[in-house]
Amino acid sequence: MPAHLSAGQLIHDLSIRDLTDPAAGPHALQLVLGRAVDALANRWGCEVRWYRGERTVTVEDNYDNLGYRTDDITRDTRYTRYVDDRTMLRSHSSALIPAALRALAADPADDVLLVCPGVVYRRDSIDRLHTGTPHQVDLWRVTRRPTPMTTHDLDDMVTSLVAGILPGAEHRHEDRVHPYTLSGRQVDVDRDGEWVEVAECGLAHPQVLERAGLDASWSGLALGMGLDRMLMLLKGIPDIPMLRSAEPSVAAQMTDLASYRAVSAMPMIRRDLSVAVDCDDLAEDLGDRVRDALGADADCVEAVEILSQTPCAELPPQALKRLGARPDQKNVLLKVVLRHVDRTLTDQDANLLRDRVYAAVHQGSVHQWAAIS
Repeated sequence: MPAHLSAGQLIHDLSIRDLTDPAAGPHALQLVLGRAVDALANRWGCEVRWYRGERTVTVEDNYDNLGYRTDDITRDTRYTRYVDDRTMLRSHSSALIPAALRALAADPADDVLLVCPGVVYRRDSIDRLHTGTPHQVDLWRVTRRPTPMTTHDLDDMVTSLVAGILPGAEHRHEDRVHPYTLSGRQVDVDRDGEWVEVAECGLAHPQVLERAGLDASWSGLALGMGLDRMLMLLKGIPDIPMLRSAEPSVAAQMTDLASYRAVSAMPMIRRDLSVAVDCDDLAEDLGDRVRDALGADADCVEAVEILSQTPCAELPPQALKRLGARPDQKNVLLKVVLRHVDRTLTDQDANLLRDRVYAAVHQGSVHQWAAIS
């Protein structure tokens, strides 16, 4: 049985602002979303139907109705935030698609673009491109035209979308397998010589349509896109935490699509930690613990990067003693990068944050503190 969120955790997670929702105030993510919808609607001339839905969804809609196997690793509590045995915080915007398809089956139209945007909840690493609460949008064209959708239509969809949001940007795709698509792909966009993943797509799986009540006369294109990364690429924003910054000189720039103008850069501070953790812990697990432990101060942690990993069974006795580690754990060397958006962190500030990160991730019985709290 999956572990459930506590009442306090659920209240906190549901209170996080959804930057794609105009009801929560204006944000540039809404402008990126508008560009995406306009590019496809203008290209196809089809009806547009928006479906936002709730942040809590059924496990069936998040997984089963999209074709995920019952033993899929993504169902593990390290990746999923369960509210109870039957509901969870949506882990991707695709969780909104089954309900949107059911609504289409109840009120059919021959050619529709389904738009399902919102904040989602992930277990993720901490770096400039990743956050535990990213914003996504699923864009599905569902039609019962005589000729079923093909990969040529998919190519046209991706080209139109990238051109509509990032004019002139180069993109590529690589084959990927998704339970809810056929001929699945990952889409990357070039940013100064670095390929950045922005979307996953494919032909809508007939079984997903069928589960929602749409028979074999229907076909479709399925695409899920990361809105945060698209905005970062469009405006030249270097770090994803800036999208939620309350610093006035940064927040004022998050209401339009003009190029980002760097504010006075605060110096970064690095702290390296040697910790003992469970053998199956990943960077995503450590990042999630840090976010939970630091709360609002998590914005000061720019990156938590694993530099090296060593099974504790291979460590000399003195190293095991220093860590208070068990032989079935592993020793991880972490690089922690600290930076405050609008002030310089003192050494004491940095050491206190370092100790809070250390307490959140270290699972040995011996602790080594950098500062006295």
